[in-house]
Amino acid sequence: MRTPADGRNGTFLGLTFCFTGLCLPTLGISLLVPQPIINATAAENILLPVEHSCTGIPAIKWEYMSNWGWGLQNIISWKAGIYVNVSESYDTRVHRYENGSIQLLNVGMKDAGYYVVTVVEELGAPKRGIIILNVYEVLYEDLHFVVVFIAFLAATAAILICFIWVCDKFVHIFWKKLRWLKEQATEDIQLQTIEGESMEEGC
Repeated sequence: MRTPADGRNGTFLGLTFCFTGLCLPTLGISLLVPQPIINATAAENILLPVEHSCTGIPAIKWEYMSNWGWGLQNIISWKAGIYVNVSESYDTRVHRYENGSIQLLNVGMKDAGYYVVTVVEELGAPKRGIIILNVYEVLYEDLHFVVVFIAFLAATAAILICFIWVCDKFVHIFWKKLRWLKEQATEDIQLQTIEGESMEEGC
């Protein structure tokens, strides 16, 4: 036979389990990676964006793995208001944000690879996300060659235009001179004809 105390204890335990059942789903961590693939150029500052939500204060850790798969390298890990650990190689190159995102400064070809973010909360299972970063090198030598080649073409075009203009003037003067010579020859022939006719009349 159950006593009133046992009933109260049973009711309390029942309410506790109900409360726990209602609350446990809200204790889980949600992690969103809005941009799983990022393309960047060398020397650019890039943002690795994530968004997370949880009820407590999570611990966040970012790690890097090269395209060759040489293991995970720690970048930065922190728990808001408690600790921040930054890898020495990233000490001056990484900025962190409250939503879990990080920014890498002056990326190079060596930064291309996989970035793994882990969000851990005491009362929830850890969540992980991956961002693939592709870094492309700006070929300044090729750009320099293109600029020089375009400048050379422009200079050549200017010289050709000047040459054509000079040739056109020369041809114009030549034809003008030739026409004048023809006119002079025609006048000479006419004068000779007139003089010949005059001499015949005089005879």
